[in-house]
Amino acid sequence: MAVEKVILKDRAEWLKWRKKGIGASEAAAIIGVSPWCTNVELWERKTDRNAAPDISNNTAVKYGHDAEPLIRGLFALDYEHKYNTEYRGEFDVVVHPQYDFMFATLDGRLTENETGRKGILEIKTTSIVQSMQKEKWWKDGGPRLPDQYYVQLLWQLLVTGFEFAVLHAQLKYNYGDDIRTERRSYHIERSEVVEDIEYLETAAVKFWRENVEKGIKPNLILPEL
Repeated sequence: MAVEKVILKDRAEWLKWRKKGIGASEAAAIIGVSPWCTNVELWERKTDRNAAPDISNNTAVKYGHDAEPLIRGLFALDYEHKYNTEYRGEFDVVVHPQYDFMFATLDGRLTENETGRKGILEIKTTSIVQSMQKEKWWKDGGPRLPDQYYVQLLWQLLVTGFEFAVLHAQLKYNYGDDIRTERRSYHIERSEVVEDIEYLETAAVKFWRENVEKGIKPNLILPEL
């Protein structure tokens, strides 16, 4: 089970901690599936060659931050028959028991009512303003989980050792002055993604040990279009 002795008071402390390792939202960059950061850019940030951009004032980021507790509350109400939903604060950091450079900041913790199994809750918000954005959430006529968020859940399962993960997303559509929202949940069982977790772990250890710690620039991995 993961180490849970990290107590962070505010965002400033959290940002300092983040530089010591890799968080769940950064994991997709390691294997080249992040739309926001390449593996080389991540390496530059972790070796202090470049700083991560400050996106705290980004409109979408601010909306997601403010909406998160409301969406988590609705999730807890909608799924109270299935889960007990626990929130331990904005900086609920969990560290991998073997690799101290692997950590995850959790949006919530779930306990399955029927079995007592432990799970992760991840909250996402997104605005669908282009067909390309919608395609990331739909495939072959049905809902799909974008690759970067799938990897984020894998990382959280890797770090925590929990048995399952749920990503609960709100998709917002703007039609002129009218706003429509849709909420959907994606459930991942650890037992069904063991190989993917092991692949991510191997890639992350190599990236940190061979590239970050030794200061060797990795070969650029570009996401597939």
